[in-house]
Amino acid sequence: MELLNIELMERRLRLDASMAGWQRLYWGPTLVSELAATGEPGGEFTHTFELPAVHPGSGEQHAVQTFTLTLRLQWQPFSVTYSLQGNDQQLARGTRKAKDVEQQTPVPQVEDKPKFNLVGLGLLGLKLLKSAKVIKAALAGASLAAYSWLFSLEFALALIACLVVHEYGHIRAMKYFNMPTKGIYLIPFFGGAALTDGKINTRWQDVVISIMGPVFGLFMSVLCLLLYWATGSLFFAGLAAFNALLNLFNLLPILPLDGGHILKSVSFSMNSWVGLIVCVMAAAFGVWLSYTLGLALLGFLLIIGTLEILSEWRGRYQSHLLPLDRYGQVFATVWYFSVLGSFVGIIWYLAGTGDDMLGLPLKILQS
Repeated sequence: MELLNIELMERRLRLDASMAGWQRLYWGPTLVSELAATGEPGGEFTHTFELPAVHPGSGEQHAVQTFTLTLRLQWQPFSVTYSLQGNDQQLARGTRKAKDVEQQTPVPQVEDKPKFNLVGLGLLGLKLLKSAKVIKAALAGASLAAYSWLFSLEFALALIACLVVHEYGHIRAMKYFNMPTKGIYLIPFFGGAALTDGKINTRWQDVVISIMGPVFGLFMSVLCLLLYWATGSLFFAGLAAFNALLNLFNLLPILPLDGGHILKSVSFSMNSWVGLIVCVMAAAFGVWLSYTLGLALLGFLLIIGTLEILSEWRGRYQSHLLPLDRYGQVFATVWYFSVLGSFVGIIWYLAGTGDDMLGLPLKILQS
């Protein structure tokens, strides 16, 4: 994860680091200092490196200048205090918090030049396709045709509107974090995708971007429910129920679904076995509650998702993402279960009307 950007001689010093302890310091595109992984997520670190000195008037390089970057790094809650010295003079100093990292514009990463291969060529072709507006239109048309064939034209249009609202929630969150977006792509039978060229820096960004899709979906279901109460039209009731079901599945803790990203960010931010045990107990309670309420499918998928996340927990320190602090972990967990519970409540309420179509989403969860 990119921790620091410091202006130096009209170029930038950039520090990349992970919770595993490794750090790399770049001057422009050049690697000038590197610290190996220690297994410790924080502590005090020192980078000593040499750069060519530049004469202020002519811009000519005359000698080699030695610099020292001293860091005090803490990951939970995050803070990094730094001091840059050169020629026995202090050139820069300061402290950065999580908010600073979230709002920064990342400098392009230094990567090895990829070798030519068929996989790389395929990925390049896919990237070109994703940037083409004609592909968006073609996918939208295919989605409309598929959903019209399954339901009706009116319901297909309404369902696509729900998908667009969900993905727009992701887009708004990305723009809040100053990430460039590439728009919304509708995928027949699979929903949609909001794409960006940017990269996240923190677990909090991952949580917010992931959950804002279902939050906007919740707004849509509530709006449809209000229209159902106002008009008595089963069309709005059915749309509210099926939109709630789609967003509910999207909140399951299975990657790459939104719920998988949210709970992975929460659990991977835990720095002790005690925190992990609390997460497991919460997941076990969710499974028990699902089976108690007769939501067998929901309970089964919760088990699968929890096991998937636990299997990757040991490798959490290899991530470059800034972890959630204790407040962020609690807030994200409450936010997640509140949204998930709201969708279950809407489905349960509409199933109680006695209409067979409105009861279908609940039957699916009970299967």
